[in-house]
Amino acid sequence: MQRLLAAVLAAMLLLGCSEKKGRNGPIKVGVLHSLTGTMEVSGKSVRDATVLAIDELNEKGGVLGRRIEAVVVDGKSDDAVFVQEAERLITREQVSVVFGCWRSSGRKSVLPIFERHKHLLVYPVQFEALEETPNIVYLGATPNQQIIPAVKWCMDNLGKRFFLVGSDYVFPRTANAIIRDMVTALKGEIAGEEYVKNDGSNAKDVVAKLVAANPAVILNTVNGSATKAFFHELRLAGVTPKKVPTMSFSVAEEELRALDVTEMEGDYAAWNYFQSVDTPENRAFVARFQAKHGKDRVIGDPMEAAYFGVHLWAQAVIDAETDEPGAVLRQFPGQSMKAPEGIVAIDPFNLETWKTVRVGRIRKDGQFDVVWSSSKAARPVTYPALRTKQQWLDFLDALQKGWGGRWANPNG
Repeated sequence: MQRLLAAVLAAMLLLGCSEKKGRNGPIKVGVLHSLTGTMEVSGKSVRDATVLAIDELNEKGGVLGRRIEAVVVDGKSDDAVFVQEAERLITREQVSVVFGCWRSSGRKSVLPIFERHKHLLVYPVQFEALEETPNIVYLGATPNQQIIPAVKWCMDNLGKRFFLVGSDYVFPRTANAIIRDMVTALKGEIAGEEYVKNDGSNAKDVVAKLVAANPAVILNTVNGSATKAFFHELRLAGVTPKKVPTMSFSVAEEELRALDVTEMEGDYAAWNYFQSVDTPENRAFVARFQAKHGKDRVIGDPMEAAYFGVHLWAQAVIDAETDEPGAVLRQFPGQSMKAPEGIVAIDPFNLETWKTVRVGRIRKDGQFDVVWSSSKAARPVTYPALRTKQQWLDFLDALQKGWGGRWANPNG
C-alpha cells in the first residue's frame, strides 16, 4: 500500500510540474521555410522577418508572460520535405503555430496535416486563393488584391497583348487562368503561355517563343532561382523594359538582389507592400530590420506580411488567453493592426487579409517607385467571379490529377 501511495504521489507531482511548465514555460512556434534549394533566397528572407517579430515580442516580455521559442526548419524547396517537417513540428516539437511556406504547392501539400491535427498555419505569401479551410490564416494577396488590378493597369497603360510566363505549379497555372479570363473579358489578347523549369534549363526556349509572339507586355509568375535564368535569356534576346516591359508577381526587393538591377530598371511588379512605402510604421520597421540584419538588407512584400503575421498571432493569443491553436484560430477573425504597409485586417469569413494594392516600377537602386495604388484596402475574394466556385474547384482537381496527385509538375 505504501508503495502504491508513493507512486500515486509521484505521478501527481509530475503532472503538476508538467502543467506548470505548460502554463509558464516558453511558447514554441514553428518557422518552416526553404533555407536551401531553388527557393533559398526567398525563404531565408521571410525567416529573418519572422524571427525579427518574435524577437520584438520577447523584448517586451513575450506573450502571456511567456517567452516565444522559434523552432526554425528547412523545407529544402521540396514539397515532400515540407510535409514531413510540418508533421514533425506539430507532433514532436508540439509547436503552437507554424509560420511558413512560400510556394502554393507547399502550402496545399501541408494543408491536410493542419486540418487533421486541427492546428494553425500562418501563410505570408500572395496566392491563387480558390481555397477554404479553418486552419490557415492567409496574409498575402488574393488575385483581386494583386494580379487582377495589375493586369487592368497594364491594359490601361502598357498594352493589351500579353505573353504569360511562369513556374509550373498551382499558383502560376491558376494565375494565368485568371488572367486569360480577364483579358478575354476586356477584349485584350494572349500572345502565348509558357513555363520555365525550376532549374531554368528551358529558359532559352521559352524566351525564343516569347520573342516570336511579339507581345506588348510580359506577365511573369516565375519563382525561385529560375527567375535569374529567365531574365538573363530575356536580355540576351534583346528584350528590355523599354521594348517590352515585364509585370512580375513574385519578384520583390529581395529577389532583385539576385538579378542585374541595371537591366531591370523600368520593369514592374505588383504587391501590397514596397520598402519605399513612406509611412512612420514602415520607416521604423525598415530601421529595426536593418539594425538586426545589416544596412545592405532589403525588405519585400512576403517579408513584411510574415512580420505583421507574427504580431497578429500574438494579439489573437492574448485575446484567447492561451496559445492553444483552436482557441487562437477562433480569435483571428477581425484581428487588425497598423502594419508597415498600412491597415491590415483578417476577414472574418475566409481568414484572408484586407490589403492595399500597389504597382511599382523598378528603380536602378533596386527599390520601387509606386506608380499606382488602390484608394483603400481591398476585400479578399476567394473565387474570382468569371467562373463559378465549382468550375474553379474542377480546374484545381484537373491540375492535381494531371500531376499525379501533386500540386506541381513533377517534370517542372
